[in-house]
Amino acid sequence: MATNGIEQLRAFGYRRENDMSQPLYNLIAAQPFFKGLNAHQLQLLSDSALEMQFEPGQSIFEEGSPANRFYLILEGKVVLESELEGHGMIPVQTLGPGDDLGWAWLFPPHYVFLSARALEPTKTIFFYGTRLREQCEEDHEFGYQLMKRIATVATQCLRSVQLRLAKCTDPSKLSNE
Repeated sequence: MATNGIEQLRAFGYRRENDMSQPLYNLIAAQPFFKGLNAHQLQLLSDSALEMQFEPGQSIFEEGSPANRFYLILEGKVVLESELEGHGMIPVQTLGPGDDLGWAWLFPPHYVFLSARALEPTKTIFFYGTRLREQCEEDHEFGYQLMKRIATVATQCLRSVQLRLAKCTDPSKLSNE
């Protein structure tokens, strides 16, 4: 069966700048985390994204590594952890569907503050943070919209860390709840 030139190019990963018929674009547009973004902003996100899956126990990223990506969890659960000398990995927060994972890509010095590990089979949308940072610099409205969303996530994460630190006075309360 013959295909036209655009279909052949798409087979090799090519997409037109405004090709909003892509399933990934539609998946991103349907996520509450991105509610309120316009079509151009959603296209910028989809141009820097792909779907990824993780198996239970699989590391997604490690504390101290470069922050150059982030994820939106579609299915499954992920635990954010930090290593505490003498205690090993301490769970800080458990994330699930709809949650953003890996907000440090947007903030200097661009290093991950916590480790992330899949607790169960986990399906995500992976975003190239480095590329999105460049697009945020070029399109300040896009950057502002992402900053608002990521700042909310970062604040929630910091609150979880505070609660975990409060429990550090009683080691029996360090288990993940």
